[in-house]
Amino acid sequence: MRILLSNDDGYFSPGLAQLAETLAKVAEITVVAPERDRSGASNSLTLDRPLSVKRAANGFLFVNGTPTDCVHLAVTGLLDHLPDMVVSGINLGANMGDDTIYSGTVAAATEGFLLGIPSIAVSLANKAGRHFDTAARVTLEMVERLQRVPVSGPVLLNLNVPDVAYKDLRGLEITRLGKRHKSEPMIKEVNPRKETVYWVGPAGGAADAGEGTDFYAVAQKRVSVTPLQIDLTHVPQIPLLRDWLKQ
Repeated sequence: MRILLSNDDGYFSPGLAQLAETLAKVAEITVVAPERDRSGASNSLTLDRPLSVKRAANGFLFVNGTPTDCVHLAVTGLLDHLPDMVVSGINLGANMGDDTIYSGTVAAATEGFLLGIPSIAVSLANKAGRHFDTAARVTLEMVERLQRVPVSGPVLLNLNVPDVAYKDLRGLEITRLGKRHKSEPMIKEVNPRKETVYWVGPAGGAADAGEGTDFYAVAQKRVSVTPLQIDLTHVPQIPLLRDWLKQ
């Protein structure tokens, strides 16, 4: 089995190293990751300049582009053989609810999915980052489960793992995405050159975190497993808009 690993925290991320070491027990691993932290890059592709690929001392390949660039480049031109699976992570911090829209971690997995490859995004749901080993072990078990019992149809799974010791997990739960409140206001500062600059404010709190959501599962120390899709069509509005155009 061949697995392509990527992330959005950069090729030097401890979560990526932990994941590569753990999954190497069951697969041939190739790492193609961004050269720097590209959190929040979403599904962006670099189209205004060429991309370069370099090899780190540990053998990881790194690209001067986005997470989506990394997977797209690897699958469409860099690798001699197509991977059997794309795994993105382990992200430092959760990617739940609306976060998935902005997440580079989810975007890397999404690119694999769009290219026809079963894909998993995995995040450690706490910025403290104490238990990457737990998230890596959960991912290994998910990879082995997909090998043993393949899911019919395209697969894009978003995993959020509580930042606790493996023995303290309370199982896995298939979830839907919750929702957040709107972000906090922009943070306005003056830099040393007396120019006004703005920082994007932190994400808001959870607005929809009830039972069945990814937020709820993680709060209960359960691994959230959310199947994602790409079709953004608002299907119920189609007949409404057809009638609206007739007016």
